[in-house]
Amino acid sequence: MKERIVRFVAGTMILVSVALAYFVALKWLFLTLFVGANLLQSSITKFCPLELIIDYFTSRSQRAK
Repeated sequence: MKERIVRFVAGTMILVSVALAYFVALKWLFLTLFVGANLLQSSITKFCPLELIIDYFTSRSQRAK
């Protein structure tokens, strides 16, 4: 489930940044560059900051029950 969330967020960020680059300013492509670099880095190191955030909030919601 966590992998699907990460892929969904990354894909959404890329599509949004490309749309913003097209309609607003080309500087939004830096967001696409950042997301792509993070995907590349996480495939090599197996470390993804979004997974840490997901783990934090899921564990926090488990403690609240």
